[in-house]
Amino acid sequence: MAGGGFVDAHGGARAEYYEYRITSYFVFASIVAALGGSLFGYDLGVSGGVTSMDHFLKEFFHEVYKRKQEHLKETDYCKYDNQLLTLFTSSLYFAALLSTFAASHVTRNKGRRASILVGAVSFFIGAILNAFAQNITMLILGRCFLGIGIGFGNQTVPLYLSEMAPAKVRGAVNQLFQLTTTLGIFIANFVNNATEKHSQGWRLSLGLATIPALLMFVGGLFLPETPNSLVEQGRLEEGRKVLERVRGTTKVEAEFQDLIEASEAAKAIKHPFRNLLKRKNRPQLVIGAVGIPAFQQLTGMNSVLFYAPVIFQSLGFGSGASLWSSTITTGALVCGTFISMALVDKLGRRAFFLEAGFEMICCMVAVAVTLALNFGQGVALSKGTGIFLVVAISLFVLAFGRSWGPLGWLVPTEIFPLETRSAGQSMVVCVNMFFTALIAQCFLVSLCYLRYGIFLVFGVFIAIMTLFIYFLLPETKQVPIEEVHLLWQNHWFWKRYCEHEDQPQQVGRKLEHV
Repeated sequence: MAGGGFVDAHGGARAEYYEYRITSYFVFASIVAALGGSLFGYDLGVSGGVTSMDHFLKEFFHEVYKRKQEHLKETDYCKYDNQLLTLFTSSLYFAALLSTFAASHVTRNKGRRASILVGAVSFFIGAILNAFAQNITMLILGRCFLGIGIGFGNQTVPLYLSEMAPAKVRGAVNQLFQLTTTLGIFIANFVNNATEKHSQGWRLSLGLATIPALLMFVGGLFLPETPNSLVEQGRLEEGRKVLERVRGTTKVEAEFQDLIEASEAAKAIKHPFRNLLKRKNRPQLVIGAVGIPAFQQLTGMNSVLFYAPVIFQSLGFGSGASLWSSTITTGALVCGTFISMALVDKLGRRAFFLEAGFEMICCMVAVAVTLALNFGQGVALSKGTGIFLVVAISLFVLAFGRSWGPLGWLVPTEIFPLETRSAGQSMVVCVNMFFTALIAQCFLVSLCYLRYGIFLVFGVFIAIMTLFIYFLLPETKQVPIEEVHLLWQNHWFWKRYCEHEDQPQQVGRKLEHV
């Protein structure tokens, strides 16, 4: 199994010999790569706002516009129930789902940097098509190009950040992806607020997505490839030089040797996706490739991000008030990310997952109960009730922002061995985008028919996923990425899957060491 070098009789490895310091070269590479999150974030923020704009609806979705005007200041769960409108949002995520398999091939064979560049170009093309769209077909085609860009970016950027980061600060560095995502959402809300009153303002909102794409492409031209990828491609001397420059020291022998051994194991794997299904990789498959990315979307968070303006308008807020209310909630998301970045490498991943999970359940129940008591067809919500809903949703977003948001991308990048890392990350993005598209496509119709019950459904999912983390995820903070496999061998549940296949290999290593 990849990673860790030889394992001695005490189960140790080379991590204690790793040396590093934070260099300007490392900081530059991390910031530029993290710009990939801004593509995802800006689209999340801008698409929800645009779909609530009158001028956009009037031009492309006239039936929705007419229904909205009839119930402009009223509570009406079905105001935006239109499958073509939701397809505008979800088509991006279906495209991202499919493109991540191509991204895996590029990432594994051409390197992480190549995937980042491909993602930036595709996203730029999609933004141009959307800005100049004349019909639904152009809108959907543009969304598909945006989706390809996000598929490549989300597959590669978290992986790039985790591979470049020293183990002791990997959590904070990886969460730069979530930070730029949340900042992208936050900025998109301000853009929507500024353009909402203009007849062609929606075009500007969609077209400004070219800016983060351009920044990511230009910055990507100067990005170094990760040492892991260079070693994986057989470029050992180049890989060592990059590792020395990133770590700020020439004493990288221990870490470099771990990379070489991990690479040798990776090269022996001809079919990485098939390898993911092996018994010894069951923890990574269940937790990293399926569980965490699926549960991240089943929190209901992206429904709030997609449709925050739509939700608030459905609950009786005016158009401008709904956009500002969604700006407040995305501001809470940015704050949550900063909290997580500051503390996740001290308090650990599990602490944030469990604490925030309880808080998110309480918020979902509070929203559901409030709507159940105050909902009435054609009746406007009181100001006090509206403020309470904004506060409850903001607290929910704050909890997500320090837990399932950043950790949903961080933890999977930590737990895959090098031989299945690109394939594993593709599975993460694929499952994530599948559930993202599913929730995007089904949320408005579910809101229409289940009403306040949809928030109770999300609360039940959050309870299930909190138990999933409690029983099945070991703590990965400050564990070198090539030694995480040792955690499975000592876990009360997962050791039954790992010890049988790993034991002969460990014995061989012990004999070599002796």
